[in-house]
Amino acid sequence: MNNIQSILMVRPSSFRMNSETATNNYFQKHTNFTDKQVLEKACLEFDNLVNQLRSNGIPVNVFQDDLDHDTPDSVFPNNWISFHSNHRIAIYPMYANNRRLERNDKVLKFIESKGVIIDLINDYSDAENHNLFLEGTGSMVLDRVNKKSYCSISARTSENLIEEFCEEFDYMPIVFKSYQTIDNERKLIYHTNVMMCVANNYSIICLDSIDSESDKQIVLKSLRDDNKDVIEISESQLNSFAGNTIELVYENNSFLVMSSQAYKSLSLDQINKIEKFSKIIQSNVETIENCGGGSVRCMIAEVFN
Repeated sequence: MNNIQSILMVRPSSFRMNSETATNNYFQKHTNFTDKQVLEKACLEFDNLVNQLRSNGIPVNVFQDDLDHDTPDSVFPNNWISFHSNHRIAIYPMYANNRRLERNDKVLKFIESKGVIIDLINDYSDAENHNLFLEGTGSMVLDRVNKKSYCSISARTSENLIEEFCEEFDYMPIVFKSYQTIDNERKLIYHTNVMMCVANNYSIICLDSIDSESDKQIVLKSLRDDNKDVIEISESQLNSFAGNTIELVYENNSFLVMSSQAYKSLSLDQINKIEKFSKIIQSNVETIENCGGGSVRCMIAEVFN
C-alpha cells in the first residue's frame, strides 16, 4: 500500500472555460452561463468535494487561489506539480501559456506551512522553451508501488520528457497512444489520466481507445504482470470521466474518488469490482468537467513525504 500523507487542492479564483486548452482538450464544452455563474458553481462543487473527502477522514490542504494571475485552470494542480517520497517534488512544463502561471511559490510555501518538507525539486518547466511538455500526473499515470509510468503520447506529453522523468525518478515508462472519436475522426486523447486509472489492486482503463493492438497488449501485459484486475470501460464511459478517477490510500484504507457523472456511467458489475478493494467517494463536479474538461482526478495532487 502506498499511503498518502495528505492531498493538495486549489480552490479557484477565476475558473472558466479556457480557450487556450480547448484546442486539444475535446472534453471542454461551451455553456450558457456567465463567467461569474461558472465560477460560483465551480466553487460550490469544489467545496462539496473537499467536504466529502474530509468526511471520509482524508486530510485535504486547500490553497485559495488569488487574483494575482488569470488562471482559469488552477483547480487542476496535478498538472504542474507532483509529490514524491524523500521530500521530493517535480514541477512540469505546461502546454497553454496561461496555465504556466499556475506554478506558484505561494502554493509551495502554503504546503510547507502544513508540515510538508520539500528538500529536492526536479524542475522540467524549461522544456517549454523547446515546445516540449509533460503535464504531471495528467500526462503520466504513475503506479508508485511497481514504479511504472503509463503515458499516452499527445501534444501535451513528450516522449523525451517521459524518459527524462522516468530515469530521474526510477520509473519504467509504458508508452502508447490513445484516441477518442471526434466528428468521426480519431483524435489523440490529451491526457493519459482521462483514459486510465491505476490503483494498487486494479486498473480502470478504456482499452478501446488504444487503436494499436501491439500497444494494447503492452499495456495489458504490464498490468497483468502486477496482478491487477483490469476493469474495462467503454469510450462512452470515458467521455463521462470514468477513467479520471484516483485511488487514495490513507492509513491503509483505500478510497476511489470520482465524479457523480463517472459513477452513474458505471455498471453494477464494474462498481462491485471496484468495491472489492476500495470505498467509492463520488461528488458532482459537472461545471468543472464541462468547462475545464477535467474531473476529480485532475483536482487532486497526492502528497507523499
